[in-house]
Amino acid sequence: MEQVSKPTNEMLLTGSEVLLRCLLMEGTDCVFGYPGGNVLYIYDAMVDNPDFKHILTRHEQGAIHAADGYARSTGKVGVCIATSGPGATNLVTGIATAYMDSVPLVIITGNVSTTVMGTDAFQEADIVSMTMPITKHNYSVRDVHDLPRIVHEAFHIANTGRKGPVLIDIPKDVSNHKMLYEPSNQLSIRGYNAAPSADPMEIDKLLQAIAESDKPVIIAGAGVIYSDAAPQLLEFVNKTRIPVATTLLGLGGFPSGHDLWLGMPGHHGTYAANTAIQNADLILSIGSRFDDRVTMKLDGFAPHAKWIAHIDIDPAEIGKNIKTDFACVGDIKAVLEYANTKAKPSKSSSWINKMQENKSNYPLRYKDSDTEIKPQFILEMIHETTKGNAIITTDVGQHQMWTAQFYKFNYSRSLVTSGGSGTMGFGFPAAIGAQIGNPDRLVVSINGDGGMQMCAQEMAICAIHNIPVKIVVINNQVLGMVRQQQELSYESRYSQISLAGSPDFVKLAEAYGVKGLRASNKAEAYGIWQEALKTPGPVLVEFVVPTEENVYPMVLGGTTLDQMILGDFD
Repeated sequence: MEQVSKPTNEMLLTGSEVLLRCLLMEGTDCVFGYPGGNVLYIYDAMVDNPDFKHILTRHEQGAIHAADGYARSTGKVGVCIATSGPGATNLVTGIATAYMDSVPLVIITGNVSTTVMGTDAFQEADIVSMTMPITKHNYSVRDVHDLPRIVHEAFHIANTGRKGPVLIDIPKDVSNHKMLYEPSNQLSIRGYNAAPSADPMEIDKLLQAIAESDKPVIIAGAGVIYSDAAPQLLEFVNKTRIPVATTLLGLGGFPSGHDLWLGMPGHHGTYAANTAIQNADLILSIGSRFDDRVTMKLDGFAPHAKWIAHIDIDPAEIGKNIKTDFACVGDIKAVLEYANTKAKPSKSSSWINKMQENKSNYPLRYKDSDTEIKPQFILEMIHETTKGNAIITTDVGQHQMWTAQFYKFNYSRSLVTSGGSGTMGFGFPAAIGAQIGNPDRLVVSINGDGGMQMCAQEMAICAIHNIPVKIVVINNQVLGMVRQQQELSYESRYSQISLAGSPDFVKLAEAYGVKGLRASNKAEAYGIWQEALKTPGPVLVEFVVPTEENVYPMVLGGTTLDQMILGDFD
């Protein structure tokens, strides 16, 4: 009698083929990377996998920043690949950037074969040890049979709890070893508690303090956005009537048009936000970690607060910088959903009136010009023309702060910027990732002339793939934020800040096949920007602005939030 073989889903595949199938199972729709010798088996497997989409960046740092921008703007896990040695080490800045801002990434690096590990082989680097302090978790794969489990664990760890980057290091021989592969995404990670449940009694105590508070303030951070809790925060604020300040990474988590929004607090925060914190009797941090750019001088922070409360998914943040009276550890969305079932108004009517008076009397201002283009005007113009509906990415520097101040964010995941690490070169590659992840959205990348030169080579992939990012270069011919600090804190002793000799950005864009435009005065600015918006595909727009323009308000290091410099309006 003839035997009939049983049908099976198992297939004999190489580690590289298994890796690609696992990434597709996790919903990965694009990977950013740069090949090299020790990941060539992985890249060879892509040839026979038409479902796998890969974008070849022009630098590994461009790859990881693009994956980061993809993740921040979509809420999905960003993925990048690089080879061993210099390929892997070129990712380190981007890994640290994502780690500081709790961005979910899976980073895949190649390594030398297991047979030569530890011999200082060509392009060998112990990337696992190097990145331990800046990853949520990392893996070194020594057995191909572990690879499916590791990939699925990596995605789960990266995108649950306090999110963050996870690295998978795959030796070259392991990527070519074969195994019987059967699709599975079962998870069992011993000791990993992604999201602890908040104690309802602690939330009840917080709600009682709110009901007794006369001068409460909420500081809302990126955790609100990462938890998809913006609707719950809005409901909570409407019920409790507490004014809200949103941190740099929290912008968009609470609508800027709301009557209780105070603006951004901290180093370049608004008068209304900083004054509210310094005079509040209750401070409630929701998904914000009381970082030094928000608190400034710690022993002068919120001196009149009777209660400090903190809602955060990471217990390590509770009490780390500021002594906390009420600690609600858990997913912010879940905590607010429970709180909204019991929330009552605070006694904040006169307090709200005072805050609104401060907003009216001390708005963000600048001295406009008819002959020069002021950078603040550019951001107001971009907001007006996009109606606040664009995804905005920024690099790091003065333009980043002007964007935070003068572009009004009303939606979560509409601002992509490097906060904790302050990484120059981040903004433009991040915009590419954001555009790949949001193909139907307008993405505007706002850069300084310094940061743009750290990533300009990525214009090549915008041209090749017709990625329609609108690239703004605010060109003040100087390292602007460094110049401002040297002016105010170093008695105008300027050192190594001139960017004279920078390229003609319009010609540079055209060299890559990207349309380039320039405005040198206010009369040109609006028309040039309208042309950029109407042009299909990528466009670079350079705005030439004054070198001496500063970002105000500003709180100098070592001073308290109520010691703001308001600039020409002091």
